[in-house]
Amino acid sequence: MKKNMLFKAFSLLVIASFALAACGAPATEAPAPEAPAATEAPAVEAPAATEAPTMEEVAIRWRTRPDNQEEIDVYSKISEELDAELDGITLTYEPGGTEGANYQDQLRSEVAAGTAPDVFWIPGTDVADFATRGLILNINDLATATEGFKVEDFYSGPMNHLTYNPDSAKFGADSGALWGLPRDVSTFALYLNMDLINEAGAPDPRELAKEGKWDWNAFLDVAQKTRALGSDVYGYGASAWWGPYGVWLNASGGGFFNADRTACALNTPESLAGLDFQRSLYQDFDVATPYGEDPEPTVRAGKVAMFQNGRWATPGVRTVEFEWDVVELPAGPSGTPGNWLFWGAYVVNAKTEHPEEAWALVQALTTAQTQGKVAALGANIPSRVSQEALDAFLTFTPPANNQAFLNGIADAAKPTAEGPLWAGSWPEYDKIMGPAIQGVLTGATTVEDFGATICDEADKVFVK
Repeated sequence: MKKNMLFKAFSLLVIASFALAACGAPATEAPAPEAPAATEAPAVEAPAATEAPTMEEVAIRWRTRPDNQEEIDVYSKISEELDAELDGITLTYEPGGTEGANYQDQLRSEVAAGTAPDVFWIPGTDVADFATRGLILNINDLATATEGFKVEDFYSGPMNHLTYNPDSAKFGADSGALWGLPRDVSTFALYLNMDLINEAGAPDPRELAKEGKWDWNAFLDVAQKTRALGSDVYGYGASAWWGPYGVWLNASGGGFFNADRTACALNTPESLAGLDFQRSLYQDFDVATPYGEDPEPTVRAGKVAMFQNGRWATPGVRTVEFEWDVVELPAGPSGTPGNWLFWGAYVVNAKTEHPEEAWALVQALTTAQTQGKVAALGANIPSRVSQEALDAFLTFTPPANNQAFLNGIADAAKPTAEGPLWAGSWPEYDKIMGPAIQGVLTGATTVEDFGATICDEADKVFVK
């Protein structure tokens, strides 16, 4: 039976009670910064609604892209709880993606066909593409009419992109645009298999980080010593998408784009140096899991010493039987780890028949209380700006060293924060960049050949 209360009152109360609710919550998705996640989740049958909708209730479907079964369980539980709390709304949660299908491409097709969910999560990189294609609703008017809603309650990085109005080229609360609300934020860390590191007699990366000695050379030393444990043991593992390899470019002082994101910068000396270092992990030193293969099964089997991933990987890693923790990324030649601030947003289908109810769900999914539950369950960091939220996040263990993720937020408050290309097409850019970088990391292409041609193609996606 639904609780007979107004949603507006619900939102104000849960925001005020975040600290207590988060600390008492059970154990969490990406970000990370869905994350954008590195791999597509298999199709999972959505759980049935707990109650059949009545004549007065509106049925709302919503979707995220889970990284593993543990994340599916997290969001299924959130959906059941909100279904019981939202008056006049019946919810159905749909774990997104089918095996072999691209999550975002599938959503684009479903919106066009009129079969997409009312509310769905997309990575921050895709917001501009979905907005300019008319696939998601500008919810600014709904937000403006909502008592107590403030853009400033969320991290400015995501909100800067979510409030961009392409018609006026304005950002911020007065732009007249709001494309969604950020679900959470995340940064990369290295998930450490301490059993392997101790067995190899390698230095503890956490101690090296405390001493200011955690850099690329120290990282390579740990990777080589643990790789020497056996042919089936690896020093490093990462998934094959832009986030992991972008870290090495950023840490060397390079990056994907120029400062205002209007042109390719993949061919700068700094970008090529970062790419060459990552290439060496695969081709010269042979310390990494094969590029293009999903490293997570090998990680869970206890065969990878350092696994680069976002906070969204925590629910899955919590199931392993070896001793583990996390550490921040190693500093590169630029003096920083080159981390990303990952984020994704809950957005409203432009073709929804129930925009007000969809907006109510977006608000419910991003209250301090709901974000606290997600964070407590393991996946990602609340996207609301609140020291209480960050302090509470530190208590959501394991891992013991949650501070590594918060250190990453400070590192990512630089031009390396994730964001869409309003002056071009991120999906098209990624389609050019990804295969070209994979050619380098697998040894099919030299760094020099990559640098000689990549921007000739990549620059074509920008609006001139």
